Amino acid sequence: MKVLDLHCAHGHVFEGWFASDVDFQDQLARDLLECPLCGDHAITKLPSAPRLNLSGASAAAESSPAVDPSRPAGGADAQGAVASLPPAALQAAWMHMVRRVMAQTEDVGERFADEARRIHYGETEERGIRGQASREQTEELLDEGIAVMPLPIPAGLKGPLQ
Repeated sequence: MKVLDLHCAHGHVFEGWFASDVDFQDQLARDLLECPLCGDHAITKLPSAPRLNLSGASAAAESSPAVDPSRPAGGADAQGAVASLPPAALQAAWMHMVRRVMAQTEDVGERFADEARRIHYGETEERGIRGQASREQTEELLDEGIAVMPLPIPAGLKGPLQ
C-alpha cells in the first residue's frame, strides 16, 4: 500500500492510499479523487518520500499539538493557540466538528428554511437540524431572528464512511 501526500487547489492537504503510483494516476485520470474537505477534484501529489504501510508494521507517532475540538476555547490565548496550529490539526478539528454536527442533527434537506421557522415559532419540537437553503432563504431567516449558519459538508461525509 502506498500512502501519498495530496493537496487540492484550495491548499487542503490530505493523504491518499493507493495500491501503486499507477493506481493513483489511474484514479486521477478518471476524476475519482476529491478533497475530503471541500470536494475539489483538482488534486495534485505533493513531493514527498512515500510511506509504505506493510501489514504488521507499526508507524511511529508524529509529534504535533493535540486538539480536542469538543472542549470550548476562549480568550485571546486560545485564539493564538488555534492560529498557531499546523494546517493538518486545524483540518482534523474541522472534520471532527462536522462529523459531530452530522451525528447530532437531523437532515431535513430542502425543507430547512420551513423547518427552522416551525421550530423557531414553536410549531414543532425543538431539535438540531441541517439542510440546504438558498442565500435569500438564509438572509430571511436571519432577518426573522432565527440563528442559522452555513456549514459546507464534504461529499465524503455525506455517505457511509469506510
